[in-house]
Amino acid sequence: MSENALTEEQIRAYLTALPGWRIEGGKLYRCFEFPDFIEAFGFMSSAALVAEKMNHHPEWTNIYSKVEVSLITHDAGGITTADLELAEAMSNLATLHDIRAAQPK
Repeated sequence: MSENALTEEQIRAYLTALPGWRIEGGKLYRCFEFPDFIEAFGFMSSAALVAEKMNHHPEWTNIYSKVEVSLITHDAGGITTADLELAEAMSNLATLHDIRAAQPK
């Protein structure tokens, strides 16, 4: 069963607790930057395990030390609590890795 998309107001309220995340192109977006490729890949590996357990998978790219993440629930046609929960989990994982900067690019 698919979740319902959240309103923009609901999303913005939740984003106050998720530094570095923003809405871009109708999706939750964040760029994580690590010191090197190994740290970036380690973060992605850890996040992949969490995403699989949640059965909710990110759209992401990796170029050397940067990992760009976009989250949306396609079945719901927007951002849902599952996206926000995965964003929070990814932010928590990033603190376990040697993250250099987490500012949106």
